Amino acid sequence: MEGQNKSITFDGREIRLTTGLYAPQASGSVMIECGDTSLLVTATKTSKKEVSDFLPLICDYEEKLYAAGRIPGGFMRREGRPPERATLISRLIDRPMRPLFPAWMRDEIQIVASCLSLDERVPADVLAVTGASIATLLGEIPFYGPMAAVRVGLIGDDFILNPSYREIEKGDLDIVVAGSPDGIVMIEAGANQLSEQDTIEAIDFGYEAATELIKSQEDLLKDLGIKQVKPSDPEEDKTLPSYLEKNCTKPIELVLKKFDQSKDERDLELEKIKVEVQGKIESLKDNNELKVLLSDNDKLLSSDFKKLTKKLMRSQIINDGKRVDGRELDEVRKISASAGILPKRVHGSALFQRGLTQVLSTTTLGTPSDAQEMDDLNPSTEKTYLHHYNFPPYSVGETRPMRTPGRREIGHGALAERAIMPVLPGKETFPYVLRVVSEVLSSNGSTSMGSVCGSTLSLLDAGVPLKAPVSGTAMGLIKEGKEVRILTDIQGIEDFLGDMDFKVAGTEKGITALQMDMKITGLSVAVISDAIKKARPARLHILEKMQEAIDKPQETLSPHAPRLLSFRIDPELIGTVIGPGGRTIKGITERTNTKIDIEDGGIVTIASHDGAAAEEAQKIIEGLTRKVHEGEIFSGVVTRIIPIGAFVEILPGKEGMVHISQLSEARVERVEDVVRQGDEVTVRVREIDSRGRINLTLRGVAQNGGMSYPEPTPTPVAPLN
Repeated sequence: MEGQNKSITFDGREIRLTTGLYAPQASGSVMIECGDTSLLVTATKTSKKEVSDFLPLICDYEEKLYAAGRIPGGFMRREGRPPERATLISRLIDRPMRPLFPAWMRDEIQIVASCLSLDERVPADVLAVTGASIATLLGEIPFYGPMAAVRVGLIGDDFILNPSYREIEKGDLDIVVAGSPDGIVMIEAGANQLSEQDTIEAIDFGYEAATELIKSQEDLLKDLGIKQVKPSDPEEDKTLPSYLEKNCTKPIELVLKKFDQSKDERDLELEKIKVEVQGKIESLKDNNELKVLLSDNDKLLSSDFKKLTKKLMRSQIINDGKRVDGRELDEVRKISASAGILPKRVHGSALFQRGLTQVLSTTTLGTPSDAQEMDDLNPSTEKTYLHHYNFPPYSVGETRPMRTPGRREIGHGALAERAIMPVLPGKETFPYVLRVVSEVLSSNGSTSMGSVCGSTLSLLDAGVPLKAPVSGTAMGLIKEGKEVRILTDIQGIEDFLGDMDFKVAGTEKGITALQMDMKITGLSVAVISDAIKKARPARLHILEKMQEAIDKPQETLSPHAPRLLSFRIDPELIGTVIGPGGRTIKGITERTNTKIDIEDGGIVTIASHDGAAAEEAQKIIEGLTRKVHEGEIFSGVVTRIIPIGAFVEILPGKEGMVHISQLSEARVERVEDVVRQGDEVTVRVREIDSRGRINLTLRGVAQNGGMSYPEPTPTPVAPLN
């Protein structure tokens, strides 16, 4: 078997492509490699199996742990349900690919990207997105491509292309920009409160780089002698659309201009018009006026009715500048916000509502052991901030079985998580593991941004010292020819019938997260720049309303939240605290009824519902790790007697021995003649031997008759902050 190899030089790196060798029964396939990262990406098209009113596209990203030389955990020792990051990459592939297939296509298409080898310097996700475009083109599937994606990072003042995992972690920006020949089709970003202007420049920088990869794909097709299949609209019977336009335009326009009606009322009115016209069609069927087909296919009627509604709504916005609820194009819906709405057994809670979109967010404070262990290919091994998003059927007035979270829930939760992470306090100052759950109680557009707002409120209610509050809004777009209208705070119908869903989240200082999805084949950087700039006043307006509910973290935590103490010890003394076989730390936890976690860097976190118990555990650990010096004097308790001497606890958890010869100036026959177990004595450190054992003496030390531990003076180590 022989394949064809081609190399693309991009940003000083070589991207290697192998075609015609792997997966020969797929419509198109490519092995795309950079460094030691290798992905096999396939695109397969099969004929439609049933009538559908949407494109049945499936995009899957698969992670195999052998790609990083690892064996999966668990009893089965094989990959099971895709990890969350794999699901997010599947969405990352789907979102720029979907708008580039023709709207009329109903054939089933599946794109599968399998990561077969991973190089930590080369993240696989953007390669998978570009590989999806190449595989589709090689499969000669109708497609408005090529499409390519690049990642842009910001370190200092410099933008860098396709940074490594480590560069992403230490940078202030992580943005993926996907583009087609017509413009930008997708943006996904997290940022450390980056200004609007810097964000726009990063997008422009990314799209300019993506155009290089687009040109390389065109060259690849030319070299292989493959002619790209450009979609052309099939001939359609215009009888039904013409009939609907003639009989339904005025009734639909009247409904769309009733600005004071609710969503349910508008949906009911539109459904009534559709049912009436369906009845008319049924009565004309025998006369064959609309041909046989029309009344036999409800999906066709519904699809054409939606197209007409979409056309009229868009025309109203373009020509009249009025939206279906009467708002101006830059107007935000009515906002209400409240914090602390649930009993304090829930550590923090809030309710955020914008228009008919309503989100209940809760915050739970956990201990370091509650961190989520990650069993995927990403080098990061744990998560200490978790955001979970739930979208029950009642939120849109529907009934359906409630299953495990789908891709949409995982994606929206990840977006809200990304928006909040830049403002979370460091674990040195607030060592809790945080879990926020956003329950969508009612949905009419932009529930993910509602979750961002609700999360901020509930975190503050839980007492989390955020660096700044975060708000978010979703921007929309209507584009007809050269006419473009940008919409602020879109609702459901504007998302469904519009051309763009652009979510922007951030603080007063700058942007923390972006997510843009398109329904058209691309937008210019200028239009995207305009949308980002118009989102800022909306975000600040929402933020002002949020701060009326709660403007700073609660000063006291819920009485039902665990109490954590965090401090640093010398990393070389971690073994002293843990003890042989973990006996020392286990003894401390049993004695104080606390949970103790120690990180490799020496940060100790003690968790307890009893503050005094946590302080006792801290005192013991500080005693164990304090370096004792010769000549120091301590008051302590005799803990054990042996024939040759007595052991004295001079600090919590730290003992030294007084040899029988050091108990008195005079000769001592038996240790018990001078001290007994439980006696309080004052001792001086005589020496610390080569094995670190502490030898004490009572000779020449005045006894004060009472035991009291001196305040420990910890060995100087690096400060926490």
